[in-house]
Amino acid sequence: MNLGILKLFSFIFFIFSISLFANIQNFDFDLIKKGETDNNTLLIVGGIQGDEPGGFMAASLIATHYEINKGSVWVIPNLNFYSIIKRGRGAFGDMNRKFASISSQDPDYNTIQRIKEYMSNDKVKLILNLHDGSGFYRKKHIDSIHSPHKWGQSSIIDQSYLNIEKYGNLEEISSQVCEYINNKLIRQRDYYSVKNTKTRLGDKEMEKTLTYYAINIGKAAFGNEASKELPLHERTYYHLLAIEKYMQIMNIDYKRKFELTPIVLKDVIDNDISISFYDDKIKLPLREIRNSLNYFPIKKDGSIEFVGSNPLMTVIKDGNLYNIHYGNRRVSRLSPDYFEINHELKNVDINIDGEIKEIEMGSLIYVKDDFLVKPKEDIRVNVIGYVNKSQKNEAGLKISKTNILKRYSIDKKGKIYRVEFYKDEKFAGMVLVKFIDDLSIVSNSEKDTTKKL
Repeated sequence: MNLGILKLFSFIFFIFSISLFANIQNFDFDLIKKGETDNNTLLIVGGIQGDEPGGFMAASLIATHYEINKGSVWVIPNLNFYSIIKRGRGAFGDMNRKFASISSQDPDYNTIQRIKEYMSNDKVKLILNLHDGSGFYRKKHIDSIHSPHKWGQSSIIDQSYLNIEKYGNLEEISSQVCEYINNKLIRQRDYYSVKNTKTRLGDKEMEKTLTYYAINIGKAAFGNEASKELPLHERTYYHLLAIEKYMQIMNIDYKRKFELTPIVLKDVIDNDISISFYDDKIKLPLREIRNSLNYFPIKKDGSIEFVGSNPLMTVIKDGNLYNIHYGNRRVSRLSPDYFEINHELKNVDINIDGEIKEIEMGSLIYVKDDFLVKPKEDIRVNVIGYVNKSQKNEAGLKISKTNILKRYSIDKKGKIYRVEFYKDEKFAGMVLVKFIDDLSIVSNSEKDTTKKL
């Protein structure tokens, strides 16, 4: 390659790198601190590779569905968030091979420097890196899926022992974790074993990893691998078992918000998710949400302000659409209808099955037969999908499910509908109406219609 071409290539790479940095700047990872930070902190890392959802889903559930009553847990559920969204191992190469050295021009550079800073914190005493690995690790070769070359269903250590004050007995701790998991297997085939990579003996690939970097700065570090042969909720189940055992070993007391069984866990992963927009003026339950929602209110300047119920959630503008992502999945696309936002309206009165209730913006209400929004001065009501050509303002109208076209529901089952409010042609908020035949199956907390989703 001559000098001119080399200079041109360098210039193109420089411009490309700037573009990459711009693309990923909104995908910084989250550090979530739980409990009271002390000198015995567990650091959990998920999502270093974007195609390993069991690991980052487990970490996100620790962040959202666990309470730490004693001790300290730091959680990074989305270390390589850009690659999670892109559904690939690493959009800019394998991030777990960049801890020995990395160019300052690498798009992952800032992420690596930041995670190294957290790992080096004196309060952090044990680091757990969550992965989904191929096949099933076995100490002796059985077949192409069960062999020493596979990683799934294993607890990873770089060496047997580390001469540090706490948790240096790496192999012993790893064995305890495996024993704990093996007493709670879904099926016997899933059993865990310790995999010692003996990195110092010349494993050049493992020398580049997060756990080996941790070992070299004097931190106890472990990898936990769930098999890619398993469905997501089962991988997540095994990761959570491992995490709970590490917390037990570290004398960290926790409370879980759900029963840790594969069936319950699948429901939590798939259904206990929501997203809110514009200071909770809109809140969408993402369970069974339609693939696309049309005429969705978006701020006139195109900016999107949202809060997800889960750190794996984000909204990405894609041309004229806004995509809601949850981990590796795109759950819905929003086709925008642009408005100025009015922040004055806080609540409205709605007659629900004959009973008038004060409803806060962003709420979900349950209706058996019909509802009627009480008229309010200067407020226009638009029930999306209600067929009424005679009135622009749909306040004061008694509306039942039969009055609304099913295709305008936000959910695939055709039960949840949007009631939008406007003041001076500015969007002022939304309430969701869910039609349900038997209100007795709705829990008391769900019946509290003044409570937001």
